[in-house]
Amino acid sequence: MEEEVVEFFKVWLIVIASLSSCYAIRKVVPKGTKRLLCVLPVVCLFLTLPLRFTWVHFSSTTAFFISWLANFKLLLFAFGKGPLSSDPSLSLPLFVSVASLPINIQQTPPQNHNPPHQNGKNKETPYQNSVPERTQKSFAINYTTKALLLALLMQVYQYNAYVNAQILMLVQYCLVYFYLELLLALVAKLIRMTFGLELEPQFNEPYLSSSLQDFWGRRWNLMVSNILRPTVYEPVRNACTPLIGRRCSQLSAMFATFVVSGIMHELIFFYLGRGKPTWEITCFFLLHGLCLVGEVAVKKVISEKWRLPRLISMPLSVGFVLVTGSRLFFPPLLRCDVFNRALKEYALLGALVKEARFQHI
Repeated sequence: MEEEVVEFFKVWLIVIASLSSCYAIRKVVPKGTKRLLCVLPVVCLFLTLPLRFTWVHFSSTTAFFISWLANFKLLLFAFGKGPLSSDPSLSLPLFVSVASLPINIQQTPPQNHNPPHQNGKNKETPYQNSVPERTQKSFAINYTTKALLLALLMQVYQYNAYVNAQILMLVQYCLVYFYLELLLALVAKLIRMTFGLELEPQFNEPYLSSSLQDFWGRRWNLMVSNILRPTVYEPVRNACTPLIGRRCSQLSAMFATFVVSGIMHELIFFYLGRGKPTWEITCFFLLHGLCLVGEVAVKKVISEKWRLPRLISMPLSVGFVLVTGSRLFFPPLLRCDVFNRALKEYALLGALVKEARFQHI
């Protein structure tokens, strides 16, 4: 276990050093092909880093944060686009943080925000984190509740042999959702405390989705949506518009986005299991891409008054995600034995903390 923790720190030192080199070239190498050639070795290196871990938490986090999001941000950076190029005054620590973590600096001021200081000391904090106290309390209650539910469900999963299969599948869905949202919320909280930034939201209660478009575009893992939009959706749409027209190009770009998302999820699952891809996860995203394209096309034809009320559309939308996920998304995840491995890692971590406390006493 200690070797795994040491390897984790080594990997993140490599990440920081690599991103620091990218920061150094932004004023020396012009955007375009030359900068891309400078960035590509870092991109290739980042694709190998999750292979250095055996722990689920370390390999999955590094794969998601670095091999996917950071690489896509670097590719945008090579052409002078994306969050790493949006503010030329970004300091090195903030550049590294935005590149390596699932965060985006909010580019439009929230309501009732405090004006920036007039002494010019807030150059890299465009909007201060001025969330009202009442809202902060509701956030705290929300995440505390989800943390307690995550801990409870982890205890329930330890007795998975005695739990009904349908209930167990729902427990697994909740474990993935709560863990991912809490992880991203914790990272965002640390960045807010460090830099005083207002960040874009990462989740928006996906269980309240009224359509697939609502689920994937406005509620589920918004960091991924925000990085796929400039890297896949917009280039495909712009390339296809002169050939097939604006409407068809938008639908094609939507589907292409799901194709890329499926491939990246397949890569993450490879890091977790190190087995031959079965392409079930890619099929899951292709299915949802096709259904979303159909949904958007139908919405453009029918009027608003003919659409289903939320009381009906919500369970249909969430139910579709759950059912298709149980058939295509979770089987490869279960073959990797992710949940049992994660529980063992929590137990090892808890034993290490107890041992450290005992030695301190």
